[in-house]
Amino acid sequence: MSCLAFRLTQPLLAAALHNGSVQLWNYRMGVLVDRFEEHEGTSTCPRCPFHSSRALLVSGGDDYKIKVWDIRPQNRRCLFTLHGHLDYIRTVQFHHEMSWILSTSDDQTIRIWNSTSRQCIAVLTGHTHYVMSAFFHPKDDLIVSASMDQTVRVWDISGLRKGGSSSSGP
Repeated sequence: MSCLAFRLTQPLLAAALHNGSVQLWNYRMGVLVDRFEEHEGTSTCPRCPFHSSRALLVSGGDDYKIKVWDIRPQNRRCLFTLHGHLDYIRTVQFHHEMSWILSTSDDQTIRIWNSTSRQCIAVLTGHTHYVMSAFFHPKDDLIVSASMDQTVRVWDISGLRKGGSSSSGP
């Protein structure tokens, strides 16, 4: 397995496997609820892959794709796929209030996606090696990222809230 994550509002656990599948488990009952098999290679779901208020799961993979899944029992399926990274996806996360998805990649970039328009709205550059992890700040318009270049960076994304786009460093 490449990662595990709990859903806070239900007894669900997402498990990303090295074969590219993402499994959804009911951990109270100890049963496999569903399996999503659309990634090629290892899939990732680090940190916060579940949407905080909607029945959605986000995953990234070695196939350079980000997938958003409907996890409602009657409608479990991939809703859409985001394309833009040029190498493996390392981190994916929904924003806590905006319709944004954060992703990091071995292509040395951090991308922010608008999940409504399904467009990349920002590409953050400045790392010189794989970006292994990044997360939205829980309250402020900031992102923290960590890279194999041995740096941790804090990015101000307040301009995005005003509808702007970005392609810059910290």
